[in-house]
Amino acid sequence: MKNIFLTLATVFAFACETEITPKLNAPAEIIVVDAWVNQKMEPQKIRITRSQPYFEQSIPKKIPGAHVVIEDLNSGEIYEFQEEAESYFWYPTDQPFGKVGHQYKLTVTVDDQEFEAFSLMGRVPPIDSIIFHYNPKDMIVKKEYYTAEFVASDPAGAGDAYWIKAWKNGAFLGNPGELNMAYDAGFSAGQPVDGQEFIIPIRKDFMNPYDPHPEKANELLPPYEVGDSLYVEIHSLDHLAFDFLYGLYFQIARPGGFAELFSMPLANTSTNIYPVGDEDTPVTGFFNTSAVSSRGLKLSEELAKASMKEH
Repeated sequence: MKNIFLTLATVFAFACETEITPKLNAPAEIIVVDAWVNQKMEPQKIRITRSQPYFEQSIPKKIPGAHVVIEDLNSGEIYEFQEEAESYFWYPTDQPFGKVGHQYKLTVTVDDQEFEAFSLMGRVPPIDSIIFHYNPKDMIVKKEYYTAEFVASDPAGAGDAYWIKAWKNGAFLGNPGELNMAYDAGFSAGQPVDGQEFIIPIRKDFMNPYDPHPEKANELLPPYEVGDSLYVEIHSLDHLAFDFLYGLYFQIARPGGFAELFSMPLANTSTNIYPVGDEDTPVTGFFNTSAVSSRGLKLSEELAKASMKEH
């Protein structure tokens, strides 16, 4: 036992004091398809790029000349994506992309090599309301403040998956630890929460950013104050997309430091994009089609006063 502790202490000290910059061999380039399409009335974008070396810090450039098409396998409707400066786009006119319950096929052709993927567009519940709650000052937020939550219920029928996105004052809450996903009204399949209101962590915890105070140690900024706003969207997820995002979360949200010795090993995330006819052609990325519901609210003086009275 003594030897084990000595070994761990040595590893810990080495990790703290020695900076290692390994020289990695240049990896083979892999085609990357980033295709997250939704029903918002805005340009729908698909990025076709190539993978880069681990230490490369530039933004991957678009592969030019690709042919990008999505087909509705239920209605036969074709969505042609047009090449522009950085990505491939489809623009809605009077109708958004797709229909709930329909199956979609993505086909990407690069240098005569064809790739395809499939996605089922699931349903989403409406967001009934957004609520702000008054909180007196405490040990970490040393002034009166407000927290927020959205209210929505998973529709009856097990198997719905969602990605809940939130913006505070127009800024997306997109840190790895803020990835908010739900399976029915809970975190994962198998929980007895079908057809219920989303559990509290999903509808509240991920809505409230507690950022460090820039001038005061051991103190956090209020999640919301009068004048702040919260905007929430619920995006439906194909089951494979739900698994992909969970795998991505565990690869990105690394503990770092000594704890990294005991964390899940790094691994490639899953993909639903495959080459047609040539199984040896490397490709990665993901294709998902989403229905979307949304709601936003600004914390006005009137709402703040009403919240204080309810406290």
